Amino acid sequence: MKLLTRLAAAGCLLCALFGLTACGGDDPHGKSTRANTLTMVAGSDVDFLDPGRSYFALGLQVSLATQRPLYSYRGLDLTAPVSDLASAKPQVSADGLRITIHLRRGVRFSPPVNRAVTSRDVAYAFARFFSANVAGPYTSYFRDLVGVPAKPTDGVRSISGISTPDPLTIVFRLRRPTSAAFIGALTLPISAPVPAEYARPFDAHNPSTYNEHVVATGPYMVRNDAKGRTTGYQAGSSISLVRNPNWRRATDDRPAKVDAIRILTNASDSTLAARQVLAGTHKVLNVTPPASILKRLSEQDSDQAVRLPAGGYRFVPINTTIKPFDDVNVRRAVVAVFDRYAARQARGGPVTGPLATHMLPPGIPGYEEAGGARGPGFDFLSADKPHGDLALALRYMKKAGYKTGKYTGDRPFLALAGNTSGEKSVAEVVQAQLAKLGFKLRLRIVPDDALFTNWCTVPARKVVFCASGLAWLKDFPDPQPMLQPVFDGRSITPENNPNYSQLDDPRINAAMARAELSTGRARSRAWGAIDKMIVAQAPVIPLQWDVATLIRSKDVVGVPNSFFASWDLSYMSLK
Repeated sequence: MKLLTRLAAAGCLLCALFGLTACGGDDPHGKSTRANTLTMVAGSDVDFLDPGRSYFALGLQVSLATQRPLYSYRGLDLTAPVSDLASAKPQVSADGLRITIHLRRGVRFSPPVNRAVTSRDVAYAFARFFSANVAGPYTSYFRDLVGVPAKPTDGVRSISGISTPDPLTIVFRLRRPTSAAFIGALTLPISAPVPAEYARPFDAHNPSTYNEHVVATGPYMVRNDAKGRTTGYQAGSSISLVRNPNWRRATDDRPAKVDAIRILTNASDSTLAARQVLAGTHKVLNVTPPASILKRLSEQDSDQAVRLPAGGYRFVPINTTIKPFDDVNVRRAVVAVFDRYAARQARGGPVTGPLATHMLPPGIPGYEEAGGARGPGFDFLSADKPHGDLALALRYMKKAGYKTGKYTGDRPFLALAGNTSGEKSVAEVVQAQLAKLGFKLRLRIVPDDALFTNWCTVPARKVVFCASGLAWLKDFPDPQPMLQPVFDGRSITPENNPNYSQLDDPRINAAMARAELSTGRARSRAWGAIDKMIVAQAPVIPLQWDVATLIRSKDVVGVPNSFFASWDLSYMSLK
């Protein structure tokens, strides 16, 4: 899952500048809740509010405050998810091919639907996920569900492998015993219920317009009007979350102590944002601050900061379908020449995480099997040469047929970067490193949300480098979601494509198909070996294993969630 968050200026200054009510908020009925409103400075828009389409970190963060997936992770504990919409752990048949889940009673949809959730709502959520109009982004985890279409359906079609024997029971049938990943993925927004009678007219559009009419089952909802239109969502500006009047505390373990949450998504000055959060009230920043602020935190404001491993890796993908980067030796040259230390310094230095030598991060099964901190030992990605090795890079370029060791063409290659200062700084490092081998980059700066919804996830755009340094977070704490969506050729899609490099290696694809069936230590070994296979193909420049630094105002009781490495909006409170 991409860490799609960037920073923004916060506080009453922005309220004045943009005419927002960020210093307060409204409940669904218009009553003021300003005294108990939290402002979160995120700076980047969500990818989608629709739980069937949302995948990136801010979208996930909002979804898990407004929706009830079958299972969820709480706080810093990633050992096992808790039952959310489900009432208990899933029941798996002896052959691993049948998964039965019972739902919790008393969960209701927000206005204007205003009825109890049933198992049919979960079944519809899955069916629409596989339609062309919704185009769910992480279908690979459900590939073995009986009846899943080989390609997105024209309209929403029921899935034969899903049955609902009663209003509170849903049953999934699998072709192969891949229940480990299937159940793990039920913590993602796909398993949040969607009311068919309400959503179907919106899902008839291509793309679906449910995103502008989404209803909630969680403690909060996007403020809407009587017809369900999300009036609290101003694209590229702000998101206003208010209490869901149909949420019942008796059905949920989340305290949901604040009355309203205002998310600012329209600024990019991370330094100003961090300073206003530290000096202000009722505010949080949910991504790593810039280097200057990180230094200040280490000296005087440490009680306002939380650091936690993000459970992900940061990387620069290389489009393997565009010449000359379709040549593995050219890609190895790019990785070899790259100064990973400089890229990390542009983001804030060692406090932002250790330099990566492969993909699986510390704490994820398979990390040690892939080589641990030292990595698999390839000369072009050496733990001992974080500043790169130009001489080695030139040799790889010569292997690719470039006599001088440098690219001799005049073609500029398209590179995209987000518009925050940190992301632009990383992109400038990428541009400088590629220039050492004769490559010219045409750098285009766009907002983060556009970077992922319109550019890096759309193969037809022919982006060669997403140069900001993307971050892939765990979809759940297992090696499969760390590697399969990003490097399995079967994951490549025309839109919402998570395989940014478009790597499609038959050996790697086959190894992943086998590893899907593995369990226990064998699973760690299998995916660790796949990690090594991926690194050998050099489809990306590994940068670092992310560590998130979260900051808050002094009057905010902040509760982080390790699942998405940010503040858990449903657990926050104000002093």
